[in-house]
Amino acid sequence: MKQGKSRGFKTWFEKAASAITRAVGSSMAFLLAFLVIVVWAVTGPIFHYSDTWQLVINTGTTIVTFLMVFLIQQSQNKDSLAIQLKLNELIAAEERASNRLIVVEDLTQDELEVLKKFYVRLSQLAREDNDLHSSHSVDEAQDVDRYKRSFRQKRQQDVPE
Repeated sequence: MKQGKSRGFKTWFEKAASAITRAVGSSMAFLLAFLVIVVWAVTGPIFHYSDTWQLVINTGTTIVTFLMVFLIQQSQNKDSLAIQLKLNELIAAEERASNRLIVVEDLTQDELEVLKKFYVRLSQLAREDNDLHSSHSVDEAQDVDRYKRSFRQKRQQDVPE
């Protein structure tokens, strides 16, 4: 029973965090926050810039900031995992790609530096070619599309019914 409640809270929190993050990232949320600051500033003379007047904005912004850190971190963790999974799918699907890169985030800093040197060298070699059209041409895009279509058709034919 306890795990069911925990899972329910986790699901609720994920949904709430996503909705709140989308909402506070909107232009309307910015406008609302800006208006709160304007109202606070305008009321300064009314309250004679008292300590209580300052405490209201300080406390409010501190609470909002504290809570937003957790919501934003949760959203970033989820987005990061989704991107990693998408990239993993691309690596796994490409026969020439190294499957070791699927868990590249688990490598040590030294191992990452070795991989970085490899990709920097590839970039230098591509730059030396100095021809963007040879690696990103319309003809190549059409070739890739034809290859993928034929691969999908072959895979569908190989599936027993």
